Amino acid sequence: MHYTENLIIGAGPGGLAVAGCFTRDHLSYMMIERTQQVAHSWHHHYDRLHLHTVKELSYLPYKPYPSDFPKYISRHQFAEYCDAYAREFQIKPHFGQEASSIRREGDHWQVDTTDGNHYRADRVIIATGFNRKPYSPRWSGMDDYQGTLIHSRDYQSGADFKGKKVLVVGMGNTGAEIAADLAEQGAMPSISVRGPVNVVLRDPFGRPVQKTAIMLAKLPNWLGDGIGRLTTAITVGNLEKYGLGKPKMAPSEQLRVLGQTPVIDVGTLPLIKQGKIKVLPEIQAFTTKGVRCNNEVYGFDAVILATGYRAAIDDFLEDTSGVFDERGVPRSWKVPQQPGLYFVGYDCYTPGGLLYVIRRDAMKVAAEIGKLHHPVSS
Repeated sequence: MHYTENLIIGAGPGGLAVAGCFTRDHLSYMMIERTQQVAHSWHHHYDRLHLHTVKELSYLPYKPYPSDFPKYISRHQFAEYCDAYAREFQIKPHFGQEASSIRREGDHWQVDTTDGNHYRADRVIIATGFNRKPYSPRWSGMDDYQGTLIHSRDYQSGADFKGKKVLVVGMGNTGAEIAADLAEQGAMPSISVRGPVNVVLRDPFGRPVQKTAIMLAKLPNWLGDGIGRLTTAITVGNLEKYGLGKPKMAPSEQLRVLGQTPVIDVGTLPLIKQGKIKVLPEIQAFTTKGVRCNNEVYGFDAVILATGYRAAIDDFLEDTSGVFDERGVPRSWKVPQQPGLYFVGYDCYTPGGLLYVIRRDAMKVAAEIGKLHHPVSS
């Protein structure tokens, strides 16, 4: 049995951010991580991936990026940055340990791992992230499909599909960028889209959309949403003729209400308009050589499921009362009903991007726990 005042679950960006704050504030902690490296996902994402948010708003606490990094950092650079962050803040996770049970026992938290380790902690900070478990829907005929079928987690480069007809299922930011990567590297991609999609340019009028979103969030909703709609109408235009439909919500409203980030275009939209990426409606079923959409059959050599992930915190957190919103992710960085339980990396409703809110929430957690160690006298 290991005892620690603070136990951090996960060594991705959220866990690293908390550990960096704890180190700086001289707060003791332990960290467990199910893989064998920090920021594991970022070391293995597809090659083309870059942050969609600017570097000056997307760093981890107390360590801005080097000045020679580009405005939009590549996933390779971010992975290396996370490695350097761990070294600088002397973050040494217990690797290969995945939480299987987290539960309250008396005035402490009990954490068991799949490899038989046990931890007792005053406080637990869960930072396992949105992308813990790939989500793969099922369609009839799927098991009979004879082509290549993978989740986007296993996609690396469009070069692997050169000359092939490929269907990308889902047009979130991952699906949109994979489709662009495929087209740029000689594949023949299509995207299956279930419904209308909000698309915004990454730098409309030369200004990062991230900064604009933060600014608009300070205005009354009706005004911020109206400005967002107008900006999109001018910079993106009507996408209905390309099969993308017209969303009922403004991009800012979609984020605020549903927690869904609009597609931030990094080259997909021009390729759709040029006919280099075809847009198909929702899949009805798979066939042996492709899929059926809108009662028409289309053949594909490969299908890539860009259908997202699930945080799946309820896999290991035994009491979830008061924790989740309608999407099954934590409502806040702390839960009043469960003292000593914190979450970092799950706020998908706040403009600014996930790394922006990770830094904010990690500092909140550290500040609150720091007060327990160094209470302010009245």
